[in-house]
Amino acid sequence: MKSGREGLLIFKVAIKEENDMSEFESEVKKAERELEQGLVPAGGPGFGHDDEFLGDLKMQAQEYGHRVQDAAIRAKDMAAEKFRDLQGKDPRELLEDAKDYARQKPAQALMISAAVGLVVGFLLKRR
Repeated sequence: MKSGREGLLIFKVAIKEENDMSEFESEVKKAERELEQGLVPAGGPGFGHDDEFLGDLKMQAQEYGHRVQDAAIRAKDMAAEKFRDLQGKDPRELLEDAKDYARQKPAQALMISAAVGLVVGFLLKRR
């Protein structure tokens, strides 16, 4: 029964990550729309060269927005793929894989553990 609970926990974490990524994507799209609306060139006399500058700035901002959106989509796809890989594995097998990884790369395993500890600490501190 314990392995079922662990599987359910892994499933819940993956679903939350997927929801967080879709929320992140919608926030990126919202920011792009606001950026497009907010970077309208100013009119009037003496603003001719500013129109070109604002247009370039708007194009750069849109390019960065697209890059962020692409990165978020790639991260979501990678997380979904990893979740599918983890779904079929037994928790004992996952534990053995983690132990083997820690034996092969102890420094990297230590850094990952420290990072996870910091994230968990920040999450618990917020409550």
